[in-house]
Amino acid sequence: MADAAAWTQRGPLWCLEPPAEAGPHGAGPRGAGPGGAGPGGADRLEFIGGSYLAATPQLSYRRLLEAFSLQGWSVRAWSYVPGFDHQSQANEAWRSLRRDRLQSESVAAPAGQRVLRLGHSLGCKLQLLAPDGGRGCAALAALSFNNFSAERSVPLLAEMGQQFGFRSEFSPSPQETLRQVTAEYQQPRNLLVRFRRDELDQSPRLLEALGRRHQDASELLELPGDHLTPATAGLRRQLLGAWADDPARQRQIERLAAIISDWSRERE
Repeated sequence: MADAAAWTQRGPLWCLEPPAEAGPHGAGPRGAGPGGAGPGGADRLEFIGGSYLAATPQLSYRRLLEAFSLQGWSVRAWSYVPGFDHQSQANEAWRSLRRDRLQSESVAAPAGQRVLRLGHSLGCKLQLLAPDGGRGCAALAALSFNNFSAERSVPLLAEMGQQFGFRSEFSPSPQETLRQVTAEYQQPRNLLVRFRRDELDQSPRLLEALGRRHQDASELLELPGDHLTPATAGLRRQLLGAWADDPARQRQIERLAAIISDWSRERE
C-alpha cells in the first residue's frame, strides 16, 4: 500500500497521487508521461464518503483510496461533516473538486483525462446532486447508496427539530432526491454497488429512478460485505495498529477497487 505520508491536504480535500509504476497493467498511470504522473497527469478519482466517516477520509477510507491510487488514479477525497442541507453540501463539494481540477489542469493538462466520481452511502447522494448533473465526469460508482429520511437517520435531531422549530428533514427529502435524479441527473454511466449484508442500502430504488431516464446505462452489482466494507480496513489499522490488518478484508478492498477501475475504463 502507498505510504500514509504521501497524503496531502488542500483545504477540504485530501489528495493522493499514484506512484509512477501504478496502473491497471503496471505501465504507469494513464495519461502520464515517461516520468510518471505529476499533478493532473493521471486519471482522476473524486470521492465523497458517508456520514461522519467522511470527516477524515484519508483515515476512514485509506485502504480503499490507496487501492485506487495503485490502479493509477489521482485521488481527491472531500472532507465534511454532514448536515441537513444536502444540496448545499453537494454544491460545496462540487465547487471544491472543480477548483482543484482546474488548478491541476493549469499545471499539467493531459489529453483525455478520465474523471470518475465515487461515493459511499450519503456520499452517493451528494455526487448525484452535483450542480453539473454529472456532466463533468466519465462515470459514477455509488457504493451502498443511502437515502433515508432524517427521522430514520438521526431520530434525536429530527425530534429536537420538531420541538424547537428548526429544519428536521434533509433537503432535498428522500422522495425529492429520487425525483431530482430522474429529472436532472444527466450522467448515463453509473455502477451501483450493493453489499449483501447491507441493511441500509437502497441501490434498487436508485436504479429504478435512473432507469426512467432516456438512454440510461446504469448497472447494479452485488458483492459480499456490509455497509462499512469500504471503510473498515482503514479504520481497523488506524485504531488498532498494523497487527489488526485482516488480509481477507484487504483483498476484498483491492478487488473492489479493481472491479470499479476496470468497469470505468472498459470503453477506452
